[in-house]
Amino acid sequence: MEIKPIKTEQAYYQALERLEKVFDMPANTTEGDEAEILSLLIENYENQYYPIDAPDPIEAIKIRMEEMDLKQRDLIGVIGGKSRVSEILNRKRKLTVDMIRNLTEKLNLSASLLVKDYQVTK
Repeated sequence: MEIKPIKTEQAYYQALERLEKVFDMPANTTEGDEAEILSLLIENYENQYYPIDAPDPIEAIKIRMEEMDLKQRDLIGVIGGKSRVSEILNRKRKLTVDMIRNLTEKLNLSASLLVKDYQVTK
């Protein structure tokens, strides 16, 4: 396959098909190098045409909790008491600056992600 920038949907699907064929080829071989280059081209195309928005702050917290196998009770003291943790995770109350600082440290999440606006339920 001739490798060139992916500019159309058709070229994107052709690149995906070719990557499927050369994906498991050993590194430092012609096919292995092709797989590596195709991966980069496909990633670039997907970032441009199929962007994935970052989750809102509460979703990000829940995702990280799942990744770290944490329960709500594990955030007591990080966010506040038991009821405050529940209020935050159930979108009844907004995060404060102190909560964001603590969550950034405890969950290793970006503060810029946690300061994004999100809807609270009444």
